[in-house]
Amino acid sequence: MTRFRILSLLASFVAITTHGQTATNDALRYWPQWRGPLANGVAPQANPPIEWSEKKNIRWKLELPGKGHSSPIVFGDRVFLLAAAPVGEAQKPVFDSAPGVHDSVPVTHRHEYVVMAISRKDGRVLWKKVVREEWPHEGGHNTGSQASNSPTTDGELLYAFFGSRGLYCLDFNGEVKWQKELGKMQTLHAHGEGSSPVLHGDTLIVNWDHEGNSFIHAFDKHTGQQLWKVGRDEKTSWSTPLIVGHDGKMQVIVSATKRVRGYELATGEQLWECAGLTDNVVSSPVFTRGMVIAGNSYYSQAMLAIRLAGARGDITGTTNVAWSLNRLTPYVSSPLLYDDRLYHIRHNQNILVSLDPMTGQFRGKPLRLDGIRDFIFASPVGASGRIYVTARDGTTVVLRHDAKNATLAVNHLDDSFSASPAMVEKELYLRGEKFLYCIAGE
Repeated sequence: MTRFRILSLLASFVAITTHGQTATNDALRYWPQWRGPLANGVAPQANPPIEWSEKKNIRWKLELPGKGHSSPIVFGDRVFLLAAAPVGEAQKPVFDSAPGVHDSVPVTHRHEYVVMAISRKDGRVLWKKVVREEWPHEGGHNTGSQASNSPTTDGELLYAFFGSRGLYCLDFNGEVKWQKELGKMQTLHAHGEGSSPVLHGDTLIVNWDHEGNSFIHAFDKHTGQQLWKVGRDEKTSWSTPLIVGHDGKMQVIVSATKRVRGYELATGEQLWECAGLTDNVVSSPVFTRGMVIAGNSYYSQAMLAIRLAGARGDITGTTNVAWSLNRLTPYVSSPLLYDDRLYHIRHNQNILVSLDPMTGQFRGKPLRLDGIRDFIFASPVGASGRIYVTARDGTTVVLRHDAKNATLAVNHLDDSFSASPAMVEKELYLRGEKFLYCIAGE
């Protein structure tokens, strides 16, 4: 591991503690947030299996109470998961979601919004907490879920964000310590919600971009007290914020349609902004060697690399934009930044793109992935010199992390997967529409 990666890791996790010990050692070991310990999709200390099936390398398989595209997180001996479980009899939709939008669906059930703690050892449900029960006020995309925001933890407290259904802080025994109501989102085309909360030190960040008044919020992680709230001139986005250190300050980076923006973590002051992305920003940004890389793809394609050195005010079209790309860019899934390579999935398809993150130059030709016959919504992850790409049809392709990206295995499970995997030690966790799988070798 490079000195730069170690310093970045320590900056990100200096305030995490667990069971009386500083967690700078554990930070690399576990998967405490969306996109893993380094927020780039890599598990530096993991070595999960290469091959599996319904009859091979499955330690346990847990039936879930409801749907959710939020990714599992792992800390200590526990897996934490969010779900939205329909309850009661189906009824006539209480909300007609976005009439005329062909890929939206109405709501026909009340839902329980559930936080779960699961034993890594045997898949037992250690506790299940229903934090809210209500009729969703909007429908959602026909491939989406009512629980698509992933949780995060500092090793002592767990933060579960259900968007319009509230923000919750729980201890590791499932007791709610505090909660916040942020209002009701009105998302574009009623396509649902998805941005996940992020932590640094004592500060919890939540982004709230929708068709109404958009904001970014900072809360004290211990009490839920609002530290600051800044308005954003944005429409709906689904991207998760990224917290990075630069020039002695921590910044919150948010990727969205009108602008990619950087805020000072301590105060909420907007430091810089840069136009160049397109509509419907879902993919989350990554950071390497002083540079933020953000991309998306909807009606058109775009990817930007932004140098933070000297970035102040509107930097659109300036030398702070190191490179840009207008083809083969990601949409729903987020990039994997693994050593000196940036991997991403081209607009939900079964095509893996590899770039030099510093120049934007392609590393070889785009690679069509073997065995995948459906959209890829889950983000690629990396560990032990391998890349794992999971598709909605239950297929996971495992490739070498090198110049050729040779296929090592094509694995299949009897479920559909949109949530991104989590990797810890010799385990891979895959959250499907129906089951949570713990895939582990001997």
